[in-house]
Amino acid sequence: MRFTRFERARIIGARALQISMGAPVLMDVGDDSIIDPIEIAIREYDMKVIPMTVKRED
Repeated sequence: MRFTRFERARIIGARALQISMGAPVLMDVGDDSIIDPIEIAIREYDMKVIPMTVKRED
């Protein structure tokens, strides 16, 4: 499924909020000193590890 830019923004924003509130990161951050929740959420989105779905109305 391909997401629209609005769905992508919503998914990344919601995930970044979860991360900033203390949710565990779903990918290996490794030695990268990434501390920005938005950057982490974008990388998780690109790796397709975010367990969120989008319900569309027909």
